[in-house]
Amino acid sequence: MLTKAALLSLIAAAAAQTTGVTTRYWDCCKPSCAWSGKASVSAPVLTCDAGGNTLTDPDVKSGCDGGTAFTCTNMSPFAVDDTLAYGFAAVNIAGSNEAAWCCACYELTFTDGPVAGKKMVVQATNTGGDLGGNHFDLLIPGGGVGIFTQGCPAQFGSWNGGAQYGGVSSAEECSNLPAAVQDGCRFRFDWMGGADNPGITFQEVSCPAEITSISGCSR
Repeated sequence: MLTKAALLSLIAAAAAQTTGVTTRYWDCCKPSCAWSGKASVSAPVLTCDAGGNTLTDPDVKSGCDGGTAFTCTNMSPFAVDDTLAYGFAAVNIAGSNEAAWCCACYELTFTDGPVAGKKMVVQATNTGGDLGGNHFDLLIPGGGVGIFTQGCPAQFGSWNGGAQYGGVSSAEECSNLPAAVQDGCRFRFDWMGGADNPGITFQEVSCPAEITSISGCSR
């Protein structure tokens, strides 16, 4: 029989879980949380130039606006094991703001489709200005460039990433992308089983070192 303390702990955990939605994108743009002064963090999210070199100046103009700062290719999602993965996302949390979510991490528990029951810890590196509340736009290569169509061609010279919204439709199409992001593209078809915008519950968690070592940003 559970003790009162154990019951209260379970109730608190359940209350912390909030329902949300997911989509996917990879627009190659400089993430919003990569600019200085966005939040009280250790440092802004790292960016890279078109050659894959890490940039040290957080105020370099975005490649989606004629500049040279892009999303680093190592920000592709990756599996930790069969039921847990790490990655990054653009987010919009109901009742919150960018200063609160930049570089915060969230544990997503998928609730439907082939990925149901699996968990993914993502760090918020970008703000989805076109997203609704409690929306996580997962950063997945080949996930669609969305409203910013100019970034990936500027970074890679050309981009064959499938539909503007939704991206590639098969693992085979991932081979059309630059080599540096092909494995990240296949993540959706391998670990995620081809899931298409699955539902989630989510809660804020501490960021794993494996994530912050990539982004260079922690709270």
